[in-house]
Amino acid sequence: MLGSGPDLFGGDDDGAPAGAPGGGGARPPLAVRMRPRDLDEVVGQQHLLRGGSPLRRLVDSLAEAVPGAAGGGPRRVTRAAPSSVVLWGPPGTGKTTLAHVVSRASGGAFEELSAITAGVKDVRRVMDVARERRDLHRRRTVLFLDEIHRFTKAQQDTLLPGVENGLVVLVAATTENPSFSVISPLLSRSLLLTLQPLEPEDVRALLRRALEDERGLAGEVALDDDALEHLVRLAGGDARRALTALEAAAGAAAADAWEAGLDDDAPVPVRLDHAERALEAAVLRYDKDGDQHYDVISAFIKSMRGSDADAALHYLARMLEAGEDPRFIARRVLVAASEDVGMADPTALQTAVAAAQAVQLLGMPEARITLAQAVVHLATAPKSNAAYLGVDAAVADVRAGRAGVVPAHLRDGHYAGSARLGHGVGYVYAHDAPHGVAPQQYLPDTLAGRRYYEPTDRGAEREIGARLERLRAVLDGRARP
Repeated sequence: MLGSGPDLFGGDDDGAPAGAPGGGGARPPLAVRMRPRDLDEVVGQQHLLRGGSPLRRLVDSLAEAVPGAAGGGPRRVTRAAPSSVVLWGPPGTGKTTLAHVVSRASGGAFEELSAITAGVKDVRRVMDVARERRDLHRRRTVLFLDEIHRFTKAQQDTLLPGVENGLVVLVAATTENPSFSVISPLLSRSLLLTLQPLEPEDVRALLRRALEDERGLAGEVALDDDALEHLVRLAGGDARRALTALEAAAGAAAADAWEAGLDDDAPVPVRLDHAERALEAAVLRYDKDGDQHYDVISAFIKSMRGSDADAALHYLARMLEAGEDPRFIARRVLVAASEDVGMADPTALQTAVAAAQAVQLLGMPEARITLAQAVVHLATAPKSNAAYLGVDAAVADVRAGRAGVVPAHLRDGHYAGSARLGHGVGYVYAHDAPHGVAPQQYLPDTLAGRRYYEPTDRGAEREIGARLERLRAVLDGRARP
């Protein structure tokens, strides 16, 4: 089969694969060739594709917006313009695919811009062309703007008039949270559709379709089950990555088959080693400046707080593999040691401080070991946020004006004339009292008896609580030292 028709692995019609002697050709990538032509061919995103969903209604409204007139007359534009759309999701989940599907449904013109390379002049050019199409040819324009989050606020403002008056149907794609990356006026005039990473069964179905479809590999290769599962597992829910890896694996297999002189009429076997060569490391969804940064660090902290050491190590590994600064991670571990473990295990803070110092001294990759030790310590330690709640309650009183004056016997009495003011008079030096605890008032009069720190019964705080109760009784004069 390697010599029949255009070579599906990127080579010429002579059967030589790309990279083999005489190979060379330039077919579109497999991911482009397999792009769905309508909503029924879209794999995954079922929450957006079910009947009556906003996306289905949008496609239906576009199809009705510019129907062909009887007798082949010009198309017309309905008075109710379809809504623009913001597609938010990770790479490879179908944002560009859905944009093309929407454009086909419109029956109008399709313009595509990328915010990486386009600017205000490009947007204005599209708007001018769209106005001419509408006024002279009664045709609607669908504008697909990829990576809209890369546009500044001023650049996004230039889209508003065209979107508001229905000059264009904007389909904008972004991998970052639109609440932060898209201006509010534009967002309020658009449908926000959230795309999710594909499920393994969706990626599996997509790869199998690509193996058989005439637009894809058309039965030219036979993919082993273990190779298929390897591609599915390491694609990370990214359809584009999965198809690109399949094409690379097929190319590697074709090269091996060509060199081995295998029968051209038989499908080329794609084994696990071909898949491993094509896709050596799983895709890692982590943007150090975007949502993934905040989502993963949030999950990391909550896993330590929730005492799940395995989950905490997983999120630690995700951050480190994505290139997160280990010093940032160490700082979050320091906070968690006091916020979530606190006095239930006072040694947790010591471990966290030591880990932060070790990260500075070691650097990566060794720092991961020290961080892992600290993470496991915090995750498995008893938990208490009593100290954290205590200081926040004290801060709340201070901010509310409930501070009061420092009791006279606690004021500085080391300067001439202080005694005449009563400063320091009556103060009992704690070390002179039995057991080092003197019954006297330390809080201001307005806050006498106020309790901020309420220890739990977990870990070391069980003993601290009992001791604290005895101390408070002595300080209040309710018990003898």
